[in-house]
Amino acid sequence: MTNNELGFDYLRDNMSIYKEQLVLRDLDYCIIDEVDSVLIDEARTPLIISGQSGKSTKLYEVCDVLARQLERGTVSKEFSKIDAIMGEEIEETGDFVVDEKDKVVNLTEEGVKKVEEFFHIENLADPENLEIQHNIILALRANNLMFRDKDYVVKDDEVLIVDEFTGRIMPGRRYSDGLHQAIEAKEHVNVRRESRTLATITFQNFFNKFNKKAGMTGTALTEEKEFRNIYGMDVIAIPTNRPMIRKDMEDAVYKTKKEKFKAVVDEVVAAHEKGQPVLVGTIAIETSELLSKMLNKRGVPHKVLNAKFHEMEAEIVADAGITGSVTIATNMAGRGTDIKLDEEAKSLGGLKIIGTERHESRRIDNQLRGRSGRQGDPGESRFYLSLEDDLLRLFGSDRLMAMFEAMGVPDGEQIEHKMLSNAIEKAQMKIESNNFGIREQLLKFDEVNNEQREVIYDERRKVLDGDNMRDLVLKMITEIVENAVDMSISDDQAPAQWDLKELNTLLLPVIPLKPVMLNEDQKKSMKKNELKHRLKEEAIKLYETKEAEFPEPEQIREIERVVLLKVIDNKWMAHLDDMDALREGIGLQAYGQRDPVVEYKMQGYEMYEAMMASIQEETVRILFHIRVEQKVEREPAAKVTGTNKDTSLASAPKRRQDEKIYPNDPCPCGSGKKYKQCCGRMR
Repeated sequence: MTNNELGFDYLRDNMSIYKEQLVLRDLDYCIIDEVDSVLIDEARTPLIISGQSGKSTKLYEVCDVLARQLERGTVSKEFSKIDAIMGEEIEETGDFVVDEKDKVVNLTEEGVKKVEEFFHIENLADPENLEIQHNIILALRANNLMFRDKDYVVKDDEVLIVDEFTGRIMPGRRYSDGLHQAIEAKEHVNVRRESRTLATITFQNFFNKFNKKAGMTGTALTEEKEFRNIYGMDVIAIPTNRPMIRKDMEDAVYKTKKEKFKAVVDEVVAAHEKGQPVLVGTIAIETSELLSKMLNKRGVPHKVLNAKFHEMEAEIVADAGITGSVTIATNMAGRGTDIKLDEEAKSLGGLKIIGTERHESRRIDNQLRGRSGRQGDPGESRFYLSLEDDLLRLFGSDRLMAMFEAMGVPDGEQIEHKMLSNAIEKAQMKIESNNFGIREQLLKFDEVNNEQREVIYDERRKVLDGDNMRDLVLKMITEIVENAVDMSISDDQAPAQWDLKELNTLLLPVIPLKPVMLNEDQKKSMKKNELKHRLKEEAIKLYETKEAEFPEPEQIREIERVVLLKVIDNKWMAHLDDMDALREGIGLQAYGQRDPVVEYKMQGYEMYEAMMASIQEETVRILFHIRVEQKVEREPAAKVTGTNKDTSLASAPKRRQDEKIYPNDPCPCGSGKKYKQCCGRMR
């Protein structure tokens, strides 16, 4: 079972209305293959079950038109919290600036003016313009930070995400918060409606629900800290079955990408001429296609494995160790697959691995190297880099770049030095540390959601397992009465001062009692607790009257359960939307010297309390306002056809008084469904 499906099963189980729909047993223990891929690589994006919202997609297309007209600029230095406190001004050019390190886009002052002119609005920062502000930033991100054939591919008029670690297409996954729609607008494909989150969980929180967990992989040691801190798992390195004899060469560095790719092709040609099999690893699809064109010009037969041809992965990888074979692959290259060498290939030095760029994570580089030299086989590996690569351009030290310039290296000449390899590894470690910090911070935020999710799912499961919710409903009714009285009447007020108008406004829309009024004697002597007691008795009697309207007690019990589950689900979905909105702006709390996580937790708790109160009110309101209609017996079941069949409780056929029907019995209308799923359902 895949980790995605397991997680989705958990979420679907917690959206079920009937116990028969549950598929998962208790989460006791799990063993995870390629554990670093599942718990670290894929854990960056949460699992989300979505439903379509009714929001129009036109704004995404309009913002994309504007984003293409805006001019990219630069900023004099990075804006920090200290700059904000000290009131220092940062010089900006153009309409927007892009921070490639943190993958953030911001409008400049000039850009804000152009957006306001384009949409004919006075102030982009006004609350009513937040949607425009959000969408223009998404459009700028889509056009400047998200790249076709690297982050995503376009296939059959659809934008498909490419996993940056495996190079595989992620079917069914979409970027959240409108980014996917912004990319669809950029690529001029059909823009799908924005989705609404129905249920969500991160892999970290899901797998931490297992009492025991373990896993295996060949590349976990570099992430030991994350496994221990987040999952409470120790990492143990097991020695190889046979001695490792693969030769891992120092990195070869060139000034430009053009020089680097020429050197890669020259090396592939030389290896191919002597018959040594070669596997070329690339980070992006576009790089694999560029190298393919260059090799075609040199007349070298080869196979390309990337997200566009992922269906052929097994076949391509299986042949990668044959004498004379050349394979170009993105990071997807047969992870966990043993590439078999023929005898001639072994005598020629084994599989030659060529990396065209260092990845942000050392672990991914180790996975590429690990395709060669397995089970004591010979092999060799080397990475080719250039000063124009993102890793060195964004994260390499200025001293390193200055050293290159001072050395006056001629064009096309390779630089190979231990110090250079160490500097590259330090840059990777810096990024790994940054990424771990980001994941850790995200997890702190998600812990707030997780605590709330645990409680809501636990309460939901009690309702799902319970046969009789009557006591819970009566408790809700009494609490609603008490809260309404407490909110409208203070303890120190005399009865004559009570705000009965507010009490009726709070109480009557939920519980349809007669308006609360006091006679002259009550205005003099009645106490607040007496009023509470009187109203609670009246509310419970009213509910008992409602129960008596149902021919069978099982019907109202089933309705109570289904209504409560539906209300919990609807309120939880709305709460998730609210928490997303809160999360979006909570980072600004840092400028006021407040911890965003603490503020998020406090405000999230208040919102959660409001949601729980809302669940009570909505459930009680629906139950008090359900109508039971008695109808004459319908025509025979054979005449009930099509999709317009009335499946409400009111349409149930009239039965003899001595004839009982239970929720799980076949429905008497002849539909073939259970009674609770057909005529026994609430209107």
